[in-house]
Amino acid sequence: AARGRCGSGRVGGAAMAVFVTRRIPSEGLRVLSQAGGCRVQQWDSEEPVPRAELLAGVAGKRGLLCLLSDRIDREVLEAAGPSLKVISTMSVGFDHLALDEIKKRGIRVGYTPDVLTDATAELSVALLLATCRRLPEAVEQVKNGGWTTWKPLWMCGYGLSDSTVGIIGLGRIGQAIARRLKPFGVKKFLYTGSRPKPENAAEFEAEFVPLSRLAEESDFVVVTCALTPATQGMCNKDFFARMKKTSVFINTSRGAVVNQEDLYDALAHGQIAAAGLDVTTPEPLPTDHPLLSLKNCVILPHIGSATYATRSTMAVLAANNLLAGLRGEPMPQELQL
Repeated sequence: AARGRCGSGRVGGAAMAVFVTRRIPSEGLRVLSQAGGCRVQQWDSEEPVPRAELLAGVAGKRGLLCLLSDRIDREVLEAAGPSLKVISTMSVGFDHLALDEIKKRGIRVGYTPDVLTDATAELSVALLLATCRRLPEAVEQVKNGGWTTWKPLWMCGYGLSDSTVGIIGLGRIGQAIARRLKPFGVKKFLYTGSRPKPENAAEFEAEFVPLSRLAEESDFVVVTCALTPATQGMCNKDFFARMKKTSVFINTSRGAVVNQEDLYDALAHGQIAAAGLDVTTPEPLPTDHPLLSLKNCVILPHIGSATYATRSTMAVLAANNLLAGLRGEPMPQELQL
């Protein structure tokens, strides 16, 4: 892939060199090039920047605009050198950033929360419905001749009406999902997290419960929490063993929150009814991964925020965060380190 330069200019009297790790929506690049404030070097490809190119690209730069697929660790920060002042990630998640190292160096970080909340919530509901009503499986039956006649119990799944939905992480996205599920006739919302959030829960009359009780009582479990040391591998053998045999598990947060071997066992042995995942470990998931052999597991390629409008808005916000950081101004969305 070619590395291109676009735009040049000065901020505070000096040209600001920035590195953009991918071909992002044009609206975001336009913000940078029209600002007259930075000299942009970009890895101009749909594919992730190779590690060696990333290390070379950040050298001597004042700013870095990256994606969730870029691991920004100590090695990258050392390659960038002391000139790096701002990192702007085009994501709401920041588990790909070595925040301790970044904080130590006094580097400011911008991210893109809120703007992808609606798109991710819509996708989460779509994935939940596709999973519990077995849509991908049903499509395959039509294509491969499995549809022979109408049968009373054929392709039956589970409905939301009169159900209990448990949400792990009732933050922005968790609330947006609950808001969309409520009109389906959900009887009760449960939630868990690091602490009760009555201000978030009031709208849904959601009850704060321990993780174990959420697993035991929920017909649908939806994971929308951030990946932290506390949440890594949280949905494991013990968790799935507590879930109902008729329950459906949905994860649109980060793959590492789930122990995938334990999830496979739970699905393969009928401990839970089905699972829908928009996130996995690793990403992409190898095509021979055991989870892909299961009819009751629907896996998407991390497309939670994938609407044209949302990705464009994310790119513009990431660009504006970067520019504000370069100018020493407040960012539209800054991560408080």
